[in-house]
Amino acid sequence: MVFPYFLGKQKKYPTKLTNKYQICSMSSHHVVRDNQEPALIIANGESCDLSLVLDLLEWSPTVVVLDGAMHRVLDFQIKCDVWLGDFDSVSVEEMSSHPALQHVEIVHTPDQDKTDLQKAIEFLIAKNIPAANIVWAGGRRTDHHLNNLLTLARYSEKITLTVIDNYGKTYVIPQKFKKWYKKGTQLSLIPCGIAYNVLTHNLVWNLTGQTLELPHFVSSSNEVLQDGFVEVNYTGGHILMVENWDA
Repeated sequence: MVFPYFLGKQKKYPTKLTNKYQICSMSSHHVVRDNQEPALIIANGESCDLSLVLDLLEWSPTVVVLDGAMHRVLDFQIKCDVWLGDFDSVSVEEMSSHPALQHVEIVHTPDQDKTDLQKAIEFLIAKNIPAANIVWAGGRRTDHHLNNLLTLARYSEKITLTVIDNYGKTYVIPQKFKKWYKKGTQLSLIPCGIAYNVLTHNLVWNLTGQTLELPHFVSSSNEVLQDGFVEVNYTGGHILMVENWDA
């Protein structure tokens, strides 16, 4: 079990953020337990607000860094547990001597048929870790961004995955979904290809059994009608829930 901190300064992360980045499902105490709290995957896309990353780190017993993201992780002095990838963009030999990497597990995954994110997710599944938050997964290359989001559906039966950035969070919802939101919260329901017979409750524009299908019909920039539970039910396919913070 690892309690992340700033290397050298030994600075403890804040236990609670007061801004919009308060997104973790935190327990009622400050004990982080292996295989119970979500892991954290740090990808190599666009960086997000550092306070968001620090908030997630405090509750992540396992931190996995993908390939070329290690340069920025070292710059931010973030402690991690695993460095994973095909290492086609960095020199492991040169970087492995860095003092901060002496106790980091280095996992070489040369399979070119899968992305580094997919390999990291499968690594966590093999460790029986039930959930993971993913940061730095958007921006930069459009193909990487889209593939990272669609990857959530690929593994949704085996692990709970959430992509988080400065603007919101994205995750696959089950076919019977219910969650409390404040009035006016902006939500988008985006099918991963197709989703059948979608019924919603407590949205400004409710769905009444329609089929969502890219690129023809999505429920983008919808809003919570009133304080209370939003319900979404559907019978097949996958739906990405996007909770927007910048509305």
